Amino acid sequence: MRKSLIEDYLKRGQIRIKMLKFLKKEKDYPDVVREAQEVVEILLKALILWAGLEVPKLHDVSKYIEKHLDLFPEIIQQNIKKIRGAEDWIPLEEYSEEDAQRAIKWATEIYELVSKALYPEGKQATPA
Repeated sequence: MRKSLIEDYLKRGQIRIKMLKFLKKEKDYPDVVREAQEVVEILLKALILWAGLEVPKLHDVSKYIEKHLDLFPEIIQQNIKKIRGAEDWIPLEEYSEEDAQRAIKWATEIYELVSKALYPEGKQATPA
């Protein structure tokens, strides 16, 4: 079941990154940022499941990953600062197109990191 859930989270992350690009095109920058945070959340939860840990009942699980960093692949250990990247973004603030682009880039980078960590042989597709 864990493997199926991990694969589901990765697929949903991939699909949602496409949605982020649509929201940006519509100039809905606050929702790009908010949804990007959710994309990263499900990707990090996939990573936690892969490590054999129970997923905590939190939205920001990056500190949980950092606490157990030794259980994760080297690529994750080397990129923990990037994973913790946008903790200070507050969705109610007004966002610009640059903020939206930064959020899309962050979500995409996290997707790629998690995919490489969990599927080093390249089985997962990169987001379009």
